[in-house]
This record gives sequence, C-alpha cells and structure tokens, in this order.
Amino acid sequence: MSHRPFKQRLYGQFARIGQALGSEKRLELLDLLAQSPRHVEALAAETEMSLANVSQHLQVLRNARLVETERAGTKVLYRLADDSVLRLWLALRSVAETRLAEVGQISRELTSERSEAGASVPRADLERLLAGGEVCLIDVRPAIEYEAGHLPGAISLPLEQLPQRLQELPRDHPIVAYCRGEYCLFADDAVRLLRQHGFRAIRLEGGWPEWRLEGRPVTQ
Repeated sequence: MSHRPFKQRLYGQFARIGQALGSEKRLELLDLLAQSPRHVEALAAETEMSLANVSQHLQVLRNARLVETERAGTKVLYRLADDSVLRLWLALRSVAETRLAEVGQISRELTSERSEAGASVPRADLERLLAGGEVCLIDVRPAIEYEAGHLPGAISLPLEQLPQRLQELPRDHPIVAYCRGEYCLFADDAVRLLRQHGFRAIRLEGGWPEWRLEGRPVTQ
C-alpha cells in the first residue's frame, strides 16, 4: 500500500502553517500579539499598514489557527491562539539567528549602543534581585501591554511618559527596564534617558515573551 496520499495530505496541512508565516508583515503581527490582544485599528497604527491589509493578514493567520478572536464591545480583539504559537515564533526567530548572518548584522546595526551600555541583567537573576529589594523594575511597553500581563513587581512607565515621571523612581537603587523582547529598543531608549538624568539603569535580558515562555511568574 502506498503511503504517498497520506503524506501528501499530512504535509499539505503542515504547509498551511509555513505559508501563514511566510510574510514579514504577518510575523510582525504575531510579535505584537505576543504582547497583548489587539483590535485591527491598533495593529494598523502600530505597523503603519492599512486596515484592509491588516485584516487580510489576520485572516490568513486565523485560517491557519495561529490567532483567535473575541468580541470586546463593538471591536474584535485578536490574540495568539495559545503558547505553542509563541514558542513557534520564538523558535523561528532562534533558527534565523543561528543560520542567517544577516540577522546578526541587522541586530548589531540597530543595537550598536547596547554594547556600550554594558551587559544586561540575566532573567535568571532578576527574581533574586527583586526579592532582596536590590533593584526597581520598570515596564516601558505601552500600558495596554502591561495590563495584559507583566513581570511581578514591575511599575508601568511607558517610554513616552518616562521623561515626565522620573520623580517617581528611586535614586538609591538601580533601575532595570524591560520591554517587548530582544529586538525591541524601548528599554534601550529608557536606559539611555535614565542615565542622562543621573540614574543607574540597565535593561533586562530579553523581555516579556522570553520571560513568559520560560514559565516564570507573571502578573495578569
């Protein structure tokens, strides 16, 4: 008995996932939805795409069962289907980091100042530092993302609000800033601003998605 029909059907289904991931725009949408559920208008504003284009890309992701929807009032919220989708996205990113030299080059160009700021705080060390009261932790993502979930003990200080809220931060402890992940520059910008104003500041290694996927404590 030939196994060819079975394999053709099976790999055809696997290909649905690959095809859904085969767009830089859809990968960006997944990255944003890894932070918090969003409606189409918010995703369009964040990605600078038209509503029609965002809706089309979301439909592809939904057809592949990578995202789900729920109604919130008059709007439809999109969210990642489950943590397996987040693992898939981070695994894809990890393979690209390992196999594509271009990823490292682009990253170095974007984060050239990160190396000058020194090493980041390892995620494995943060819980101990917080428990000992040794650092102050700030979440510099947009408030909607903080409200959807954040690291325990983190203060919500969206990057655009930070210059007006510096007086809320202690000067007798280092400030640890975190954001959307390894390739998000919000925390880098926050650290730079804080240091310019005399604070001891450093970014957290990675960010919210990496922390969450490692099964570390979260507040929601």
